[in-house]
Amino acid sequence: MNGAGRFITFEGIDGSGKSTQARHLDGRLREEGYDTLLTREPGGSPGAEEIRALVLEGDPDRWSAETEILLFTAARRDHLERTIWPALEAGKVVICDRFVDSTRMYQGLSRGDLRAQVDALHELMIGTEADLTLLFDMDPGLGHQRAKARATAEERFEDFGEGLQAQMRQGFLALAEEFSERFRVVDAGREIDAVAEDVARIVLEHLR
Repeated sequence: MNGAGRFITFEGIDGSGKSTQARHLDGRLREEGYDTLLTREPGGSPGAEEIRALVLEGDPDRWSAETEILLFTAARRDHLERTIWPALEAGKVVICDRFVDSTRMYQGLSRGDLRAQVDALHELMIGTEADLTLLFDMDPGLGHQRAKARATAEERFEDFGEGLQAQMRQGFLALAEEFSERFRVVDAGREIDAVAEDVARIVLEHLR
């Protein structure tokens, strides 16, 4: 579905600074006169936020990867129907902290080769890709350290350990090559302001 707006997603391992940078970009685009919507996955609508608690909290082995794929897809469908599609139709720039690329990685690769199932369900029930995806790339050890330092209840995936983050980093970089027409890789291991300037430059060039 393509409305008048633009759909921008942020991806990367846990602790790579996506959420902080999404807020920075939202503020910068508003200063530039763009009408924006800042959202996140899983979540972004009341129903999807309820599913968020199910998948991000609790024991790492709470769900199988196959069950997670179904839960994340259900949350994403509700998010699209109630939040993203209406905003795009209204001409907004939608900034989303994670989208299907995270499911392709965390559920598609982390506990077996389930990428085909993720893609099939995405094509059947979602059918939407971002116009532009920024991948925040950084050392997985530093990312894991940052993520654990947040000390929130939503640490189920961080609790899989640093090894998962290293696997996810390589997977995300491979995904950026696979979908090179929409991915841009950002060095997220630098100071926040330096990263934010790069992000703003990339996005503003895309929007113009």
